[in-house]
Amino acid sequence: MAEARSPAGTVDVIDEAAVAKSSLPRSRLAVMSILGGMLIAVGALLAVVVAGSATGLQATNPGLVRLVMGAVFPVGLFAVMLTGAGLFTSDCATQMVPWYRRRVTGRAMLAVLVVAFLANAVGAVGLAALGWAGGLLNADQEWTPYLLSLAEGKVSHNWGEVFAKGMLANMLVCVAAWQAYSSRSSSGKILGIWFPVMAFVALGTEHSIANLFFIPAAMFSGADITIAQFLTANLVPSTLGNWVGGALIIGLPYAWLYSTGRVGHVADAPTGQ
Repeated sequence: MAEARSPAGTVDVIDEAAVAKSSLPRSRLAVMSILGGMLIAVGALLAVVVAGSATGLQATNPGLVRLVMGAVFPVGLFAVMLTGAGLFTSDCATQMVPWYRRRVTGRAMLAVLVVAFLANAVGAVGLAALGWAGGLLNADQEWTPYLLSLAEGKVSHNWGEVFAKGMLANMLVCVAAWQAYSSRSSSGKILGIWFPVMAFVALGTEHSIANLFFIPAAMFSGADITIAQFLTANLVPSTLGNWVGGALIIGLPYAWLYSTGRVGHVADAPTGQ
């Protein structure tokens, strides 16, 4: 089995990857992130179908249903990390490393996050529309009531709860990304991703990009949720919480811990790819 990278070595690898991403043409970054949104949505759709089909367990052992949902959802992040797609939530943490080391500007970092988020949204909502068009989200599917209940629950909490759950979700997602970067093998990356992502799903936390699938998919399926309700009650607080959890709780502390002697200048960054 390939030896894992040290924590300092992992941060260096993340630094190089984040600098390279920030130098990409915006069109390439957008396509990467549309793919990322679609792949996360595939994992979310699979989780809904599997967990929502376990109707007997929902009545007798709802905790096991949450575990089942968490167990299959990481398929999407496996694909994102192993195929080089883009994901806003992990970018929140990884982009902080070259920013702290003065290899990218704050403006360049913000541009990556904005493009990634908007393109992820296109991919996730597009996959929801594809699932609906393909009949997977019809009202007569046995898992549709589970999807509707899940989405309606996500817009029923107060702003502070959703913000806090967004922080927790992206702390775990970014730990998963960090562990994936620490491994030199595909199997190690999968193991590093699976446990934290399973945990954030089973805990019922709020991941903005996954919610860009769950809630629009439920709306396509007839959920009594308005666009304004989706945006104000869930997407805005979960996105802000995701940024805090990824950037300030994971990305910045690790950049500070493992950047001794590595703080450079923006001029050190590549000019393009």
